[in-house]
Amino acid sequence: MDNRALRELVRDSRSIVFFGGAGTSTESGIPDFRSSTGLFRTAHGTSHPPEVMLSRDFFDRYPSEFYRFYKEKMIHRAALPNDGHKALADLEAAGKLKALITQNIDGLHQLAGSRNVLELHGSVHRNFCTVCEQSYTLGDLLALEGPVPKCLSCGGTVKPDVVLYQEPLHTGVFNRAEEAVSQADMLIVAGTSLSVYPAAGLIRYFSGRTLLLINKSETKYDSFATHIVNDSFSAVMTRLTEPERG
Repeated sequence: MDNRALRELVRDSRSIVFFGGAGTSTESGIPDFRSSTGLFRTAHGTSHPPEVMLSRDFFDRYPSEFYRFYKEKMIHRAALPNDGHKALADLEAAGKLKALITQNIDGLHQLAGSRNVLELHGSVHRNFCTVCEQSYTLGDLLALEGPVPKCLSCGGTVKPDVVLYQEPLHTGVFNRAEEAVSQADMLIVAGTSLSVYPAAGLIRYFSGRTLLLINKSETKYDSFATHIVNDSFSAVMTRLTEPERG
């Protein structure tokens, strides 16, 4: 699609919802999971695959190994929002974007200025004691001594507020995401393979006019889209929002 056609999609929409995955943060230097250079395909320095190390069973049984991997591979404190993140914040400020749904845990959408962010898989920036539920910021977590962070109040193990394999999504967040998608007249899906459920199933709740799918490779939901752009997230979002960004 040319720039004019993309801008017309936004101009003609009153209630836009964005749904994004790991591909929205790769341009900020954060690896995705399933691409040729993703976390699941690269050397990880352990005898366990990433999906095992990021499971609840592994966290409970081998917390020190979990945290070694988690701190090395899942926390990217130096990462900054890219132009796509900023474009979405501008789209929200202009009153067009009603909700931003993300599978990411990096907090870059909020850092870019987005407010109505629904984090399906939680956030590295929130952590809690598994015993007394005392909350800890990311900075607090990293400051705790020892290979396994322990609560300063009760000594319990501190867990990141991220959804691990074998854990359900936060029901309230997912329900809000369902409602937002069902009420949108335009749904923008970007940077996701649409292969992780139940998050990928959100697309089935959309009954609006325009479904724009932005991804560098094909997805199993391409046939559902009204428009497909095989390009980078930030490039397309910048083109989409040029009028709002001036």
